[in-house]
Amino acid sequence: MLIDFKNLSANQAYFALIQSVIPRPIAWVLSDSSQGSFNLAPFSFFTGVCGDPPLIMLSIGHKPDGTRKDTWVNIDERHDFVIHIAPSSLASPLVASAKALPHGESELDASGLETLTVQGQRLPRVVGPKLVMFCTKHAIHEVGNQNQGLILGEIQAMYVDDEAGAMIGDRLVIDPTKIDPLSRLGGNEYATLGEVQTHMRP
Repeated sequence: MLIDFKNLSANQAYFALIQSVIPRPIAWVLSDSSQGSFNLAPFSFFTGVCGDPPLIMLSIGHKPDGTRKDTWVNIDERHDFVIHIAPSSLASPLVASAKALPHGESELDASGLETLTVQGQRLPRVVGPKLVMFCTKHAIHEVGNQNQGLILGEIQAMYVDDEAGAMIGDRLVIDPTKIDPLSRLGGNEYATLGEVQTHMRP
């Protein structure tokens, strides 16, 4: 079967794409609004794009009413945001936090999740994830026919739980099994880490 994307609608192309680029890491993003409330939402169009400076990429779309999603608005206006790598044990609250709420309403209020303040950081982190990245807006570009928000963020600091990571020599070494990252497949399907293989580069 050969699929010609020129014959697909935007919606058909999207569903083909998300079932093909798998598994995808999930950025569970905490940001704050100008009203002072916290927003928490998951995004799986997410990856690292540069080491110097350390940049990550989020691709964020629009709400059903056509307005920009709250995370996009908050990052654009307030600059700071926090990316959590959610463990599989938090799958239910992560999926629930994807629901679109009116701007200014907090997913944290409904989830029962707790936050902790972090020294030197304006925003807190959610309790539970063992790997958290504190980021600031580097740039935002609008791409595609529907003006998707391509957000570049610079990592300013990273929290790694002591049982999940350690400095060995001059390098941070992270145990992925301790992070237990949840990843996104297509539709309503998610995946856990499963078997970890080690292969040495030649």
